[in-house]
Amino acid sequence: MNIHGLQGASEAKLKYLDADFRVIKPGTFVKCAITGKLISIEELKYWSVERQEAYIDVKASLEAEKTASVR
Repeated sequence: MNIHGLQGASEAKLKYLDADFRVIKPGTFVKCAITGKLISIEELKYWSVERQEAYIDVKASLEAEKTASVR
C-alpha cells in the first residue's frame, strides 16, 4: 500500500499494547519514531509498549532500544 498517494490519508493515534494496538484516533498511517517515515496501519509490525512508539522495521526498533538503554 502506497500511503503517499492516497487522498484523505491521515495520521492515526494508537495505544500500543503487548501483542496488539488500540485505535484512539482513526487514520491510515503512523510515523516511525526513529526515521520519521510513514507506516500504513496494515504494515505496522514493530512498536514499543513502554515508549508508545511505532517503528518502520526491526532495524529502527533496535536503534530505539539502543538509544533508550543509553539514557
